[in-house]
Amino acid sequence: MLMSTWNFLKRHKRKFIFAGVFAGGVYLLGKYAQKKIREIQEREAAEYIAQARRQFHFESNQRTCNMTVLSMLPTLREAIIHQLNSESLTTLLRSKPANKLEIWEDLKIISFTRSIVAVYSSCMLVVLLRVQLNIIGGYLYLDNSVNKNGTTPQAPPDVQQQYLSSIQHLLGDGLNELMTVVKQAVQNVLGGISLKQSLSLHDLEDHLHQIRARVEEGYEGWSQRPLCWYMMPDEETTLAAQACGLTEKDVSTIKLLNETRDVLESPDFKTVLDTCLSRGFSRFLDNLAEFFRPHQLDSMHAGTPNSLSHIQLPLAKIIPIVNGQIHSICSEIPSHFVQDLLMVDQLKEFSANVYEAFSHPQELQK
Repeated sequence: MLMSTWNFLKRHKRKFIFAGVFAGGVYLLGKYAQKKIREIQEREAAEYIAQARRQFHFESNQRTCNMTVLSMLPTLREAIIHQLNSESLTTLLRSKPANKLEIWEDLKIISFTRSIVAVYSSCMLVVLLRVQLNIIGGYLYLDNSVNKNGTTPQAPPDVQQQYLSSIQHLLGDGLNELMTVVKQAVQNVLGGISLKQSLSLHDLEDHLHQIRARVEEGYEGWSQRPLCWYMMPDEETTLAAQACGLTEKDVSTIKLLNETRDVLESPDFKTVLDTCLSRGFSRFLDNLAEFFRPHQLDSMHAGTPNSLSHIQLPLAKIIPIVNGQIHSICSEIPSHFVQDLLMVDQLKEFSANVYEAFSHPQELQK
């Protein structure tokens, strides 16, 4: 019996060896597959946790952006009112001066100028802070989540402070230049319109379109600047202009400023800013439209359709309405104007893209 079994094994030795090798290979392959599956699952879990952490940090950063915008609007409003002081003109008018018509003409230009500047600068403030705080937010995420091995942080507090202080250009030189350009455009478009002339809401919209074209596209040889210039100075006027004595903090700040400038000069940024400006001027016109609505009793007796397109107001009556719009546009209390800007879908998507670009380790290798 044993001999026959032995002979059987000898005759089929190769088959048994092959079967054993095959079974062992299957076992080892199974173990390897289990290990790889476990590694993939662990990697996917780690990536999910990292993405969830990044998303939470991003959303928190957007809330910070919104709060920062609201906190800076009063400063912007006061800067505009200080340079374009229409209140002094209205005070003069109450004293019934001999040059009353001349003062009214000045009030016309200043009232439209400061409200239009308020729309431009508020939109610029919103998009610029979104860019700056999302660049900083992306680097802070890296500093807190990736750079645990003693490497130099990308955005230490002193660099953040120096970098974010560049917003003062928009509130200073940039704003002053913007006022000059807008005032020229307003004078060119509205200067020849009589105070007694009646205008409809459609007329105002057409005049605003002409003013915007002169500001954004230039007109008859005007030295038109790209809108991003009002938000950030040219490179030669930044810290980079210093020939020597730059500290490590200065170098880090210059890097952030250059990265920000690259974003501001991108086609995507221009699209987002244009969208915000369109939304802002649309809301501005909506605010004015409230004063063009007829009283219900008047519309019953008029016998004409209760449509804003049929209503006109003398320019002298429109001026005070326009003049007061800055308090609604640059309001620290969330108004329809500011909420409209903060809710622009393109701005949200652009903010996410900026944060995503600067919250990945690949940026550190550039």
